[in-house]
Amino acid sequence: MKRVLALSVAVLVFAGGVAHAEAHSLAWAPCQDNPDGECATLTVPLDWAKPRGAKIDLAIARHRATDPSRRIGVLVVDPGGPGGSAAEFALSGLFSAEVRARFDIVGVDQRGTGGSQAIRCDDLVFGGPSIHPADEAGFDALLRHNRDVLEKCRERSGPVFDHADGASVARDLDAARRALGERRISYFGLSYGTTFGQVYAERFGRNLRAMVLDSVVDHSADLLRFVGDRAAASDDAFREFEKWCAGSTECAVHGQDVRAAWEAALVRADAEPGGRQSLLDSMYFALRGPDWFYAADLITGTPTARGLAFEPNYESVRLASVCQDFSLRLENFRDYQRMREDELRRAPIMRGSFLGHDEATACAGVEGRPANPPHRLDIGDAPKIMVINARYDPTTPHEWAVSIRKQAPRNTALLTYEGWGHIAYPRSACTRSNVDDYLLDLRTPAVSCPAVP
Repeated sequence: MKRVLALSVAVLVFAGGVAHAEAHSLAWAPCQDNPDGECATLTVPLDWAKPRGAKIDLAIARHRATDPSRRIGVLVVDPGGPGGSAAEFALSGLFSAEVRARFDIVGVDQRGTGGSQAIRCDDLVFGGPSIHPADEAGFDALLRHNRDVLEKCRERSGPVFDHADGASVARDLDAARRALGERRISYFGLSYGTTFGQVYAERFGRNLRAMVLDSVVDHSADLLRFVGDRAAASDDAFREFEKWCAGSTECAVHGQDVRAAWEAALVRADAEPGGRQSLLDSMYFALRGPDWFYAADLITGTPTARGLAFEPNYESVRLASVCQDFSLRLENFRDYQRMREDELRRAPIMRGSFLGHDEATACAGVEGRPANPPHRLDIGDAPKIMVINARYDPTTPHEWAVSIRKQAPRNTALLTYEGWGHIAYPRSACTRSNVDDYLLDLRTPAVSCPAVP
């Protein structure tokens, strides 16, 4: 997004060893490509441990409440990815008219994303050795490639590369709260944006009015759960597709043994180099949608073209973000074998987890402990937080939402969409109304919403 950006004025006060950014103003101006929104620049420390050191400019945008007389406050949003532009998301049409009437909706582009010094190293990532190594030599080749990518990407990106973890993002969000002059904020995070939300709730729970974590990433997950839970969820989603095919004459493989047809499709795909993995990846995206018509076409070999891309710089920023928020440290081929055997055991249909495997192998070769290591959730100072997740989501498994609820039973409420796909809020009138009621009136959501075919 091209923006008209203006410099914020910030005074850093160091008290008790903790940096407090007291931002007196944000110089707002109309966004160049969206006159309904206002854009500005938020200046924060590059390294929050060194508040008087180098600074970084972050892109921030807001859509003002359309009914100022009934304004509740600020709703800070993040679309996840990582790699999605929160500034653009804040100006999107996802939210209901009532939410847009009552809140200033604000998005701060995560460090390394969008207008906040985007990390762009995709050209370095692609073209490397297989992320499914068959032996030690293949794994060693992957490690060498990854380390070369990390070195070159760090050199290309500059200091932001080593300061883009979730804990740093959470500090940025609280700096935005202060810059906006708000005592408390509400927060709405999608997918990886829920990682930032969890850290914010842990560190700044008293500054929260409300928080929605939609399609939650469990920040307590270790390597095997990070990959294996997603693998199991992928197979669960495929089984739901099978049920649809059994009951719908619109399915291109209706009346057939869907599992056998899928296995035959994988065998046919083996005739082309990389064909099997391409088919598995495409099926994952079909289940993530879900787009069951496309899934059936993949099996029959007559699919129409579909885009399989994530956020614009996801492949790049995950190296600086995901690899520092989770302990994805595959140090040798034995580690890889253990992970691979577990995901294959849990997902024999989909041959493991597309996303979990991809991210874990991308982080192989990253040295040192994560800057924001995974741990059990500790949000004793936070208000009641709403967690919402689809029952059959191959990207952020429902099991992770249940785990968050168990980790913080006193101040979390779980709403399950009993359907399919990634991102639950826009799925039905039930999911929308429950989230809106919580944001607007802090009403505890229902336990579940029925699936919408």
